[in-house]
Amino acid sequence: MIEQIIDKNKKQEIARTILESLTEWFEVEESREGYITDCADWIFVAAKEEDSYVGFLCLKETGKDTIEIAVMGVRKDYHSHGIGRALFEKAAAIAVEKGYSFMQVKTVQMGMYPDYDATNRFYLACGFKEFEVIRELWGDENPCQIYVMYLK
Repeated sequence: MIEQIIDKNKKQEIARTILESLTEWFEVEESREGYITDCADWIFVAAKEEDSYVGFLCLKETGKDTIEIAVMGVRKDYHSHGIGRALFEKAAAIAVEKGYSFMQVKTVQMGMYPDYDATNRFYLACGFKEFEVIRELWGDENPCQIYVMYLK
């Protein structure tokens, strides 16, 4: 079940639980804590299976017409079960409802790390298109791939 979460404390609790289970992707504690803090003010959707949350996705506005997937995580034991796709579809529907025209997401460029290659393939499968790679943002060892999507 995918639901939008409004309560700020609940958002942070869910984000902490999921992100701390995904340290392969969220290994830098400072960054992880930043996501947990900031998600309280973002659009937040979560996936619940039985009585526990297994994934979430946060959207933040980056311009009057553009929203960004700021952070997304699905517990590893739920990867490849359609949870990420369902979270994305709910988030995209909310973005359209709120009047946004574009969605973007940033990740590490394809070919750098196998775990991020899977992430890239996920975004491409959702319909995102390659926009730009910015090496200066995260350094040469982690070139930032920006994907975009027209929502309307």
